[in-house]
Amino acid sequence: MKRIALSTCILSLVMIAALLFAGCTDSGLVGETPPTTLTVFCAASLTGAFTDIAQAYEDKNPDVNIDLVFDGTQALRTQIEQGASPDIFVSANTKHMDALKAAGFMENQTVFFFLENGMAVIIPAENSAGITRLSDLAKPGVKLVIGTKDVPFGSYTRQVLDKMAADPRYGQEYKDAVMANVISEETAVSSVVPKLMLGEADAAFVYKSDVQPGDRDKVIQIEIPEEYNVVARYPLGILAESDQVGASEEFIGHVTGPEGNAILVKYGFDPIEQTV
Repeated sequence: MKRIALSTCILSLVMIAALLFAGCTDSGLVGETPPTTLTVFCAASLTGAFTDIAQAYEDKNPDVNIDLVFDGTQALRTQIEQGASPDIFVSANTKHMDALKAAGFMENQTVFFFLENGMAVIIPAENSAGITRLSDLAKPGVKLVIGTKDVPFGSYTRQVLDKMAADPRYGQEYKDAVMANVISEETAVSSVVPKLMLGEADAAFVYKSDVQPGDRDKVIQIEIPEEYNVVARYPLGILAESDQVGASEEFIGHVTGPEGNAILVKYGFDPIEQTV
């Protein structure tokens, strides 16, 4: 009698274990490969474009999650230097990428330029300050927003003004008057357009790509002539400590492929054709 009871108990335990295992298998807890997560540190000026690019990639690759972190390029560089470990870094200029390359943070052979951008001046559609041309930025009382000198779009703004100051048609007085009208220096270009929308500024120097498709009826863009403008070239690459090199290469291939380029163009960027 005791042997029969013991056997029955063992059989019951085996059946329970089998049911539990089957339940775990059915719910995907056993034998299922977790999705790959790629962390991408990306310049703030690419927020709209890279959000769409990542979504398109995830739609085609449900086993991959793209974790996008947007901020000013210099802030992203600092985070990496202080121990952050993304898989991919997308910079808005050469300076910060070169610094990370020199310090050994990047897998240098993976770094290349993939798009270009330029500067423009934007004003709110209502244009209460009556700005119609670049010379109007020097009028007393104009409220102007630019980037800090350490962020790419702030550095490029100063380069534009230096070129204009060297031209007798504008001169150093023009640059000084424009800089005197600066009411705010931003650390990320993504915070500039909202200030215009809220009526906190009359004009701003931004990338020509910074006006999102949905906001193009809310602002007026003033082109900066080629002789004064600065061509910003954006590099991207894989971090030396990334353990997702293959997956990173595939995502970068999507960014620089036909679908990624089409999205970049939609947002006002100029993709650089890649040669094999």
